[in-house]
Amino acid sequence: MKKVTIGFSIHRPEIIDMTDALMQSHAVIFLEEPPQSGFQQMLAGDLSIEEYLLPVEVEYPVFSRQMCRLLRKLYAHGKKIIQVEPFLQHLLAVHDFFAQGYRPDDLAPKSLQHQVYVAERDATKALLDYYQIVMDGTFEETIEAIMRFARADAARFRLRDALRARALADAVLRYASAFIEAGSIHYGLYLQLKKKLPKQVQIKPVFIAHDALQTIGENGHLFGPGDLLTLRCILHVNSKDPQADVLLAARSLVYSKLVEKEELSADLETFPHIRNELACIQNVKQLTLGDCKRLFPLIRHAKSANVRHMVEDYLARFKKRWPPAINGVSN
Repeated sequence: MKKVTIGFSIHRPEIIDMTDALMQSHAVIFLEEPPQSGFQQMLAGDLSIEEYLLPVEVEYPVFSRQMCRLLRKLYAHGKKIIQVEPFLQHLLAVHDFFAQGYRPDDLAPKSLQHQVYVAERDATKALLDYYQIVMDGTFEETIEAIMRFARADAARFRLRDALRARALADAVLRYASAFIEAGSIHYGLYLQLKKKLPKQVQIKPVFIAHDALQTIGENGHLFGPGDLLTLRCILHVNSKDPQADVLLAARSLVYSKLVEKEELSADLETFPHIRNELACIQNVKQLTLGDCKRLFPLIRHAKSANVRHMVEDYLARFKKRWPPAINGVSN
């Protein structure tokens, strides 16, 4: 029986070792990225990691460098490593098309590139609208802006997952076992692949961050309220519980100000990012819609370090329960 594992991951250096263990047990590794110039040369050691990453927009440089080192090691051990992300590949092609002087109207209306362009355009516009409204809008206007972005982002994710599932369905069958890298919010990819693959193929989803939580004796999940809202929009296009969606949107306002944005690269064996995210999730889960509305004018222009103190003080005073320290260290 062929084995396919989808490793849902986060782009944090602390989970590299756990990812390594999973990848080692598969014949082929499908990365969640479009084909990149110099990739094979980097794997073979003919191109330095720094040179390979230089033209790439890298959001998490420490993670990216360590991941490249891992891939080099796996390649040296005979693993097949393939970059597969059709949505981003089409998006790059659209950017190149526009760079040549063409306009959106020049894209063939029913082409995949047009679909990708529209999904990216709508999600980007909704995000920019949110950034503008959150600075000066009311709490209610900001919540509605978050909801609009979540719906547009979900449409983009549905298309990304559909295109990738289509590309992977045949590719994985060429190998005895396959590991598919995926961001944690791409659960729709698993559902679509499960439908497309023959029944004799064993497909298993693995949430690497959840496994990391268990190794440090913690329970729960690492989906922040914004991700949960987007997942609900992805899996349930017509939500039957709009009040739950509004509460997730409100909590995401607070969560986004609490969670650590910078890469933490020290003491990785203690899982600093995972502890931080779990503590932030546990804190905002205590907040009602009214709590979020009261906190909103206090935190929206404040720096994250100050917001963390505000929220911890608020929870300690009004929830009669000392909250988890947001740096991830238990009180």
